[in-house]
Amino acid sequence: MIAENDRKSLIKYRLNQAFETIELVQFLISSGKFLVAMNRIYYGMYYSLTALALLNRYETSKHNQLIGWFNKKFISSGIIEARYGKIIRNAHQKRQKGDYDAFT
Repeated sequence: MIAENDRKSLIKYRLNQAFETIELVQFLISSGKFLVAMNRIYYGMYYSLTALALLNRYETSKHNQLIGWFNKKFISSGIIEARYGKIIRNAHQKRQKGDYDAFT
C-alpha cells in the first residue's frame, strides 16, 4: 500500500513521464524512427493510465490488467468514450508487435 504523500508524488512523476515521452515522439517521427515512436506513444499512454489508476487507488504492474481496469472502470461505465479504449488497446498491440515480432 502506498502512503498518500508518496501516491501524490508518484502520480505527478507518472504524468511528467507521460508528457516527456510524448514530446520525444515528435522528435522520433521527424527523424523517421517510426517503430521507436510507436513504442513511446504507447508508453506515454501507459504512464498516463498508471497515474489515473494511482489516483483511483488501483495498482498493478501488468499492462493488460491496467488496460482491463481502465476499460471496466471508464469505458464500460460510459465515463469515457469507447474509442479511447480501442486506441490504448491498439497502441498496446502495436507496441508488442514492434518490440517482440522479428519481422514487423
